[in-house]
Amino acid sequence: MLVVLLMAAAFFLYGVFEHRLHLRSLRAIPIRVHVNGTRGKSSVTRLIAAGLRAGGLRTAAKTTGSAARYVHPDGTEESILRVGRPNIREQVRVARRAAAEGAQALVVECMAIRPRLQAVSEQMLVRSTVGVITNVRPDHLDEMGPTVDDVAEALAGTVPRGGVLFTTEHRRSGPAAAVARARGTEFHEVEPRGGDQGLTEGFQYVEHAENVELALAVCEHLGVARDVALSGMRAAPPDPGALTIDRVRVDGREIEFVNAFAANDRESTVAVWKALGPRIATAPQVFVIASMRADRPDRAFEFGAIIAEDLEADRYILTGSLTHPVRTTAVRLGLPVEKLVDLTGHRADQVFRKIVELTVERSIVVGVGNIGGTGGQIASLFRERSAAG
Repeated sequence: MLVVLLMAAAFFLYGVFEHRLHLRSLRAIPIRVHVNGTRGKSSVTRLIAAGLRAGGLRTAAKTTGSAARYVHPDGTEESILRVGRPNIREQVRVARRAAAEGAQALVVECMAIRPRLQAVSEQMLVRSTVGVITNVRPDHLDEMGPTVDDVAEALAGTVPRGGVLFTTEHRRSGPAAAVARARGTEFHEVEPRGGDQGLTEGFQYVEHAENVELALAVCEHLGVARDVALSGMRAAPPDPGALTIDRVRVDGREIEFVNAFAANDRESTVAVWKALGPRIATAPQVFVIASMRADRPDRAFEFGAIIAEDLEADRYILTGSLTHPVRTTAVRLGLPVEKLVDLTGHRADQVFRKIVELTVERSIVVGVGNIGGTGGQIASLFRERSAAG
């Protein structure tokens, strides 16, 4: 019994020691930005860090998206290697590393999904001076739901105390605003500035204007001029899950592939489609690839409605392991069955060949649904073919 008590005491003292070390790391980094939200967290994290770096602040960053990355204050980056499942304690090591590298600012993407862990991440691990909530959309409803309003409540858990909060969410900003008032935090809803039509030009990938506006608002608040911050953002490399475009020429045909698989809900998919508006309007042929995973039947039904009602294309290629709900829903909602090409269970190279076959001279292909499984394989194949010239 004595041994057990001694071990418990040792663990407790070690925990206290670790916590004090962590607080010392946080105190060494005067600017701490915690980025939360449903969509765009990784992109906004990178944009803010790049903007601050361009303004002369030694800024480290850490993303948790498609492929977790640590970005050093000099802008170089590396993958974060994990043993086992992701754990929010990862933020402790990130803060310690940033402090050791002399970072003046640290921008981190929220790792947690469960509401309680989101609050713990902010109050115990990040203790941000600036909070960011990109948007509130219907995702992870099994853990944050069941409603989108519940998601808004959960995301508000990362509002800082005595700091500043920025968001581009307008319809469901109430919970965050209320928590900000209770915690003595300034609350800012970021509105797009009129007349800045070229805001998203010059990026190496397709970026959403609201992400750029949000990041610019944070940078300006922290003393970096808008034009300086924007220049730094445009020069920064994209997140692996960013909306990229790969151009492939094969058999005398030109295909532009847009990797939008990470946009896996209706609002995000429609936002991507609108962002691609000029490209889609000038393309002779427009194809949509809807890739579905067997473990997300709810998403399959949702995307049946999305392709029927929101995405106007010449052909819709259904792939992955669960296409039947997509097909039946889309047809029920009036999509002509002859526009559907069902490639359930086909390999990525077979999907690629079908797209080449359907393309007469030039086409744009937009991948939506799921980045996992077949979707990711298709994106990788297009990237490889594009790099090969």
